[in-house]
Amino acid sequence: MTKSIASLYRMETPEHVCPYGLKSRHLLRSKGYEVDDHVLESREAIDAFKAEHGVKTTPQTFIGGERIGGYEALEAHLGVAKPKKDTTYAPVIALFSVAALLALAVAWQTGGPLLHIDTVEYFIAIAMVLLGLQKLTNIEAFATMFLNYDLLARRWVPYGRIYPFAEAGAGVLMLAGSLIWLASPVALFIGTIGAVSVFRAVYIQKRELKCACMGGDSRVPLGFISLTENLIMIAMAIWMPLRMYGLM
Repeated sequence: MTKSIASLYRMETPEHVCPYGLKSRHLLRSKGYEVDDHVLESREAIDAFKAEHGVKTTPQTFIGGERIGGYEALEAHLGVAKPKKDTTYAPVIALFSVAALLALAVAWQTGGPLLHIDTVEYFIAIAMVLLGLQKLTNIEAFATMFLNYDLLARRWVPYGRIYPFAEAGAGVLMLAGSLIWLASPVALFIGTIGAVSVFRAVYIQKRELKCACMGGDSRVPLGFISLTENLIMIAMAIWMPLRMYGLM
């Protein structure tokens, strides 16, 4: 059976290889097309192609002499386009799953039982570090989104830039079991303000917002998960000193 032929024009210069060109080629091949791969290797060739076909971007795919368009248009043409979701819990699920696996790995490495309160402590501390890291990847974007609902950040804007360092730092200290006298008050402070802020915004004001917990470009809804995150941080802040100083 003869394969259908698709002509693909994509950019691949010494300075830049277009990722969507590679994705288009892979998608076409995965759908059984034989790809006539035209590589545009210079700015002159790229500009000439755009002018000839009246397009503004590459890659461009042609099937049966008909121009399909760029990568997203190709996805739609082949029926594999996925609807873009306005909200998603996928980043939260991924982060907490990795935190759980890391906690189990630490428990295994230290020789302790896997199903133990220590593993729970590792999990919460690691999750705090990972959540802080998410925010630190674009601290300005996080701080801006944080202003939508955090009560302290609204009164003192720099708090939004301090928060990720406080969260990650407290998590590192708790994971190390060191300077708990410092880590616990910090976690208790930011966790309490966070819980009150989320509860007020979501359950009292009934606002539909995105949670800044996963960073400034988050599409995670502000709600139960965000509140639970803060409540767990509060519980950890209370539990750690009680356990460390033999009060439990």
